[in-house]
Amino acid sequence: MSLLAVVLAAAIAHAHAAPAGLARPARDAGAPTLDQMVGLKRAGSPALSFDDRFVAYTVRDTDWVGNAFVTQIWLADTQTGETRQITQGKKSNTSPAWSPDAKKLAFVSERGDKRQVYVLDMGGGDAVQITSADEGVSRFAWSPDGRQIAYSAMEPKSKALKDREAQDGDIELVGEDHRMTHLWVIDVESKHARQITSGAYNVGGFRWAPDGARIAFDHQINADLGADSTADIAVVTVADSQVREIVTQPGPDVNPVWSPDGQSIAFETTMSAPWHYYANSMIAVVAAGGGTPVPLTRDFDEDVSITDWTRDGIWFGAAQHTATALFHLDPGSRRIEKHSPAADWVGSGFSLDKSGANVACVWSDPRHYPEIGIAPTATMQVKTLTRLGDQLKGWPLGTTEVVRWTSRDGAAIEGVLHKPAGWTAGARRPLMVVIHGGPTAVSRPNLFSSTYVYPVERWVAKGALVLEPNYRGSAGYGGAFRALNVRNLGVGDAWDVMSSIDALIARGIVDSTRVGVCGWSEGGYISAFLATHESTRFRAISVGAGISDWMTYYVNTDITPFTRQYLHATPWDDPEIYARTSPITTVKSARTPTLIQHGSEDARVPTPDAYELYRALEDVGVTARLAIYKGFGHGINKPKQIRAAMRHNLEWFNRYLWGEGVGKLAVAAGGTGKSAAKPATQAAAAK
Repeated sequence: MSLLAVVLAAAIAHAHAAPAGLARPARDAGAPTLDQMVGLKRAGSPALSFDDRFVAYTVRDTDWVGNAFVTQIWLADTQTGETRQITQGKKSNTSPAWSPDAKKLAFVSERGDKRQVYVLDMGGGDAVQITSADEGVSRFAWSPDGRQIAYSAMEPKSKALKDREAQDGDIELVGEDHRMTHLWVIDVESKHARQITSGAYNVGGFRWAPDGARIAFDHQINADLGADSTADIAVVTVADSQVREIVTQPGPDVNPVWSPDGQSIAFETTMSAPWHYYANSMIAVVAAGGGTPVPLTRDFDEDVSITDWTRDGIWFGAAQHTATALFHLDPGSRRIEKHSPAADWVGSGFSLDKSGANVACVWSDPRHYPEIGIAPTATMQVKTLTRLGDQLKGWPLGTTEVVRWTSRDGAAIEGVLHKPAGWTAGARRPLMVVIHGGPTAVSRPNLFSSTYVYPVERWVAKGALVLEPNYRGSAGYGGAFRALNVRNLGVGDAWDVMSSIDALIARGIVDSTRVGVCGWSEGGYISAFLATHESTRFRAISVGAGISDWMTYYVNTDITPFTRQYLHATPWDDPEIYARTSPITTVKSARTPTLIQHGSEDARVPTPDAYELYRALEDVGVTARLAIYKGFGHGINKPKQIRAAMRHNLEWFNRYLWGEGVGKLAVAAGGTGKSAAKPATQAAAAK
């Protein structure tokens, strides 16, 4: 029996009467099962060979028996279109990278105890392990002559740390026990490796100089996320390990890329902006020997991500509302050209050939599932090399469109609206609002949207509308838009969500008595904020890994600067702004049944925020359920637990929006079921 059948059987066995005036809905016949949604294969990491003949890429599949997502490397022939899998096994193989002569392919494999670099001779034979880093390899890159590979690896435990653990056990001295990541180079033939950087800093991204004699890299004082503002650029000479700092300005300076002549280095920077969490990143250039950085894209109003620097100029990717495109920058004139085949096209993972004439990428649009493709950069007419979209055949997916509305303060907001297959206007339908995280993420009009724990396609198949709002702070809309929730977190976000609901009600397509809201991370925070501020507008709410109390968050999170950046204060400086933007402050106003989902090891949004919201809702008499996913951090990354979290959301909203049975969610979630046993009075109150 499929999981869908199990869920439906449980719903029938434990069915509750539908709330008054709420007709029993038609079953979502033909919709994908939860197993099918979680198990969809996904492509990524395209790597174009320098002769343009092949694209190596990854495909993530699902191992239900081993409860793991396993990624393998595939190869596409750009001339014939033939594809084939070239790595196997129960462990993942990722990060394909071609040697300069396109005769070898290097990749990172998890087949041993640690992640190591392997090299596959494309002429035949098995992959050969190249590195033997004690703590595994973080990143790697071929030298320009193909004889060496540079890689970064965490340093092993020091003797002092080992001695302390032997004496005292496993103790962490917070802010002191930093283990740094440094650069190594290894000869591919002899496998002789040597470390070329050392000291009290942590290496991030790096690139070889065209002459193979130097490597540019970014580094910060330690690996903590909160130390990202200390990231600077340096150059190391490979032969003698001499390091020269070339960019030392405040704020993060990362992702160095050499000019073809080796005289300059481009990098991503906010040019010392004090609030870099929401300021635009830009491309700047500095002389390879050091000097004053010169920003080149200050007038480009969005974050940039450098792809490469070819003889024709600098290439970068950037978002434009709900789309993304490849851009070309002339460093001399600073002229920027957009390269995209359509306004709603979404490209990522850009991999250019040496000349910049062709690019491989992952691409999608509202009509196509993400695929691997190759295109001339001049026209961006993509030749699709994979057919992963065939997985969706036969499913009633409906349609997506971008909608726009005006928020309470006059801000122009966009979102993605999903409509059922065969949509006709005239009837008001239930509405599910799914809020993305970030806040600097963005929802896009994808062909298939159930990419995490929210079964969008199942809700659409039941006849609901699903809206994904790109609330203030979202990426793709410029620096000023990303700053609109500064010292206004939750408050302005709620304006954007509520105004979207009102706009759809005014269009006559939404039943105002049957609205639900959910989201993860920042989306979970906004859902929690709505739970304690808009108590009569929703039938049900789901809070995924959300903040309930900014004070609790601030003292527990692994990314402490986030709150200081957005609220412009610490809790000790301005307790009022922390209280005003925290859902817990107004929890006595809560009325809506609320599901809370959280990983037990979440360092980004620590678990105390989940327990705090749950206890408060219980104390004020609101129906609540807390599902703690044991062993997981901020994201759930194993298929069975993702399926469980998706099922929990499906059952929760099926009950409160459609009047169907709740099943055995309390048992599945590991809870006591105490809250679930309460009468569902809040559902009626939310009508």
